[in-house]
Amino acid sequence: MTQYERMVKGLIYDPGDPEIMAEQSVFQEKVWAFNQLSPADAQKKQEYMREVFAECGENCYIELPFRANWGGHHLHLGSSVYANFNLTLVDDGHIYVGDRVMFGPNVTITTANHPIDPELRARGLQYNKDVWIGENAWISAGVIILPGVHIGRNTVIGAGSIVTKDIPDNVVAAGNPCRVMRPVSERDREFFFRNERIDWENL
Repeated sequence: MTQYERMVKGLIYDPGDPEIMAEQSVFQEKVWAFNQLSPADAQKKQEYMREVFAECGENCYIELPFRANWGGHHLHLGSSVYANFNLTLVDDGHIYVGDRVMFGPNVTITTANHPIDPELRARGLQYNKDVWIGENAWISAGVIILPGVHIGRNTVIGAGSIVTKDIPDNVVAAGNPCRVMRPVSERDREFFFRNERIDWENL
């Protein structure tokens, strides 16, 4: 089995393997060029996402800079996904993002990890575990999502959280490590910030 095949299967592998490096370097060049685009280059941004990402739905928007060590090549976006500045992806594994997901600034999603065993780590070996984010989730500013995590649909992850384990649908979760704080409730349909009411009739 080649190192590339081991990478794809989620096994421990050598990321410095020449076959892997040759393919990855192409996407590193592409993402560098992507980050040089001006705010007016909206069409070129769309072209990049459709060419490089594994999947990209309609009406997706990414504020630059965008960091990804495979350029987003293993990123699967649904439709109407919004990412604020400095989304950082360690996308050696695959990242699946549902429709209408929003990312605040400085979010990091990691799929790669290194063995705890010091001998394996000294050899520069790693493994990858995919990440899933359900539709209509909101990942707030400064969140870090670790390898293998599933985040449920309609869920809100509070700013600065470190998500180490799966988070279910329809909850508000926060902290380090990230924990469920409460469900999304009827009160959230009445108040948008503390005791400030939502003026539904004007929306």
